[in-house]
Amino acid sequence: LQPLIKEKKNLLDSKIIHTNEFIKSNDKPSNVIRKGANTSMALAIKSVKNQESDALVSAGNTGALMAFSKLFLKTISGINRPAIAACFPSKQGEVCMLDLGANIECDKNNLIQFALMGQAFAKIVIGIKNPKVSLLNIGEEEIKGLSYIQDASTSLKSLNNIINYCGYIEGDRITDGLADVIVTDGFTGNIALKTAEGTSKFIIKNLKKSLTENILSRLSLLLSYFSLKKFKNKLDPRKYNGAIFLGLNGPVVKSHGGVDSYGFYHSINLCYKIVKGNLMKQVKNNLRHSKIV
Repeated sequence: LQPLIKEKKNLLDSKIIHTNEFIKSNDKPSNVIRKGANTSMALAIKSVKNQESDALVSAGNTGALMAFSKLFLKTISGINRPAIAACFPSKQGEVCMLDLGANIECDKNNLIQFALMGQAFAKIVIGIKNPKVSLLNIGEEEIKGLSYIQDASTSLKSLNNIINYCGYIEGDRITDGLADVIVTDGFTGNIALKTAEGTSKFIIKNLKKSLTENILSRLSLLLSYFSLKKFKNKLDPRKYNGAIFLGLNGPVVKSHGGVDSYGFYHSINLCYKIVKGNLMKQVKNNLRHSKIV
């Protein structure tokens, strides 16, 4: 790495911490916790714990990253479990969703905590003054959904002095801009994320195929080039690469393992926004003003 850093003047103040150990993508979290204290991932998280680094971004093993992060950084007081939060494109700009896979099963209190953390995220990272918060559900009616979702909804309504709760939202309206923060359990959230990513790739791939299959379609491509380029940029998943483990005493951002340099840049930029806006402080303020959590 040293020769590469010397070639880039803006990286001359970088510091390399050498280690011979690293975590593989297929390593089980339970195994790396016992044996991986000197791996690159563990040392990086310890640097955040010891305030030698302000934030961490990793494209490594997600399970190991979460396990080490919880072990070394611990959860913020008032948070039972950290949640994975990230942004989607929407009609109004961006929408934050959490949890995206950290907690397969949740209860009422988890959803309330996710809502408070998501509100802080939308304020700091997306830049929305008073984010609209909704619970993902199978309908918008009060009687719809599992009992713990209904209980969480009732509690969030009572927190109207500190959170702009707007009720339920269905899956087909995630990108409509009706909510700035969408709260759900990790099982449902992860499926929603992967479905959205897959749909985006499907649309772009098939649109490109349709516009290049004959002379007439290629001509129409030339005529609408700039509009199509804008459309592609809007749906480009690399622009939304980077998900934060919200609820820890330090920023940890997870990047996709197979992303290119452009996508990884967006993960680093997310870290910058989190640190500059002091997201951890905003989360703690939200929790302190809530009498339920």
